[in-house]
Amino acid sequence: MCTHLHLVSSLVAGLIGSVFFIESTVAWGATDGKVELQVLRPVVPVLIGKADNPLLALQLTTSPPGPNEAPAVVTEVTLELAQPGTIGDLHRLRWCLGDASGPDPARMFGGPVDPAERLCVTGEWPLEPGPQWLWLVAEPRATANIDHRIEATVMHVRLADGRQLQPGPDEATVRQRIGIALRQRGDDGIGDYRIAGLTTTNEGTLIAVYDIRRQGGRDLPGDIDVGMSRSPDGGRTWEPMRIIMDMGDDPAWAFEGVGDPAVLVDTASNRIWVAGLWSHGNRGWHGSGPGLTPAETGQLLLVHSDDDGLTWSDPINITSQIKRPEWHLLLQGPGRGITLRDGTLVFAAQYQAAEGRVPQATLIYSLDGGQSWSIGSGVKSKTTEAQLVQLGDGSIMLNSRDDRGGARTVAVTRDLGATWELHPTDRRDLNEPICMGSLLRIEHPHHGPLLLFSNPNTPRSDAPAGRYDMTIKVSFDEGMSWPAAHHHLYDSRSGAGYSCLTDIDLEHIGVLYEGDNELYFLRFTVDELVTSR
Repeated sequence: MCTHLHLVSSLVAGLIGSVFFIESTVAWGATDGKVELQVLRPVVPVLIGKADNPLLALQLTTSPPGPNEAPAVVTEVTLELAQPGTIGDLHRLRWCLGDASGPDPARMFGGPVDPAERLCVTGEWPLEPGPQWLWLVAEPRATANIDHRIEATVMHVRLADGRQLQPGPDEATVRQRIGIALRQRGDDGIGDYRIAGLTTTNEGTLIAVYDIRRQGGRDLPGDIDVGMSRSPDGGRTWEPMRIIMDMGDDPAWAFEGVGDPAVLVDTASNRIWVAGLWSHGNRGWHGSGPGLTPAETGQLLLVHSDDDGLTWSDPINITSQIKRPEWHLLLQGPGRGITLRDGTLVFAAQYQAAEGRVPQATLIYSLDGGQSWSIGSGVKSKTTEAQLVQLGDGSIMLNSRDDRGGARTVAVTRDLGATWELHPTDRRDLNEPICMGSLLRIEHPHHGPLLLFSNPNTPRSDAPAGRYDMTIKVSFDEGMSWPAAHHHLYDSRSGAGYSCLTDIDLEHIGVLYEGDNELYFLRFTVDELVTSR
């Protein structure tokens, strides 16, 4: 007996309090008597290196059975996979029970199945009154192509009494992006990985930098080193991690932590620079004080590579060149720096002023290829982690985290930070859940100059809820507007929320971003980002 089909009338905009926030435009369902089915897609990439990536969810809602009625029991779920890419990219699939927050991998319906064009999984799942969840989780192959999508279509759900719930063919298909879990908790015996920096060398090599947090997620001071991963093929595969900044592990000095890295490619020489903050003892955000020496204040260090990231120099300490002794702290971005068209090297930076430790974002720059460094003035109070681009008119735009929350600080300088002018979009156009964000400018041969921005797009009305809805936004007018039709959600989950964009080549953009103290990498085409949603 065929069920009566209908599109779910209530739009599912989000699951309050859950891990996942579901796009309302991809909710569909079917009903038969007292059993209603909704099929929902979390906006979550399928990550190489993870076994339990949520691909879609079935929510079945039942009414209490009558006096002489048996509870409804699910006995079969049938799925079809698109050919040929999806099957070749997947290692296995499983249906797992769970709730609105996600699947419970320990509670399976049926067993794991190998990918095939049509998958029919049988089992026995008695339905309790109210909503219940069945998640399809996917494990991609290590060789999966991150330019592909995983495409699956729910054909029907069968009940023990023979009834069948069947979504309509146009509503039943989901397509999820494939990505890479670049650094996971426990990799190389490390507790957590945080703080994303990413750039592309003149040779086309991707260089990712990040914190190796051996004691867990805590910031400096602590046992933290700077790690680096290198991809010679546009992010499709990555070489083993290298440690490129390590100041020791003496527990008497809080393990000599160094972190919050930013990475920059000198496009004239292909020298790669990485900046990091060294905390000799308690010299992090809260413990650093006035002065210039390691025993007094945090130290801004640089390392560089002249062989496309294969080997790295010893650290160079530039603190005395650029820090005022009365400031409590000076450090880099984090994220990435830029080379201006005249060859000037520029990192975003931040400092804590003498009075009240009030932070301000700024920039540091080198006119001689990194031999010496200078610093600009502060943009405004309560600004910290910033990123910057050079606009078409030669000015530098700085886009900063603002600890007031609500919206980003945006400013422009035409004199290397000696003076700043607040941009018309300052504290207006870009949501700010008090988090680092990424800014990138590209010159595309067909689409023209584009600005790309990535951060957790937490709605201003929901800012206390934290950082979720990782989103890339596109501006076609040098940052004067960021049309909603060009906001591309790429991971809806809550997480630490830092991200960093890079232009891989003329047609591809990469993003390295934080999940829950892990680092994930995705590739996008420029065409998909400039296409309206």
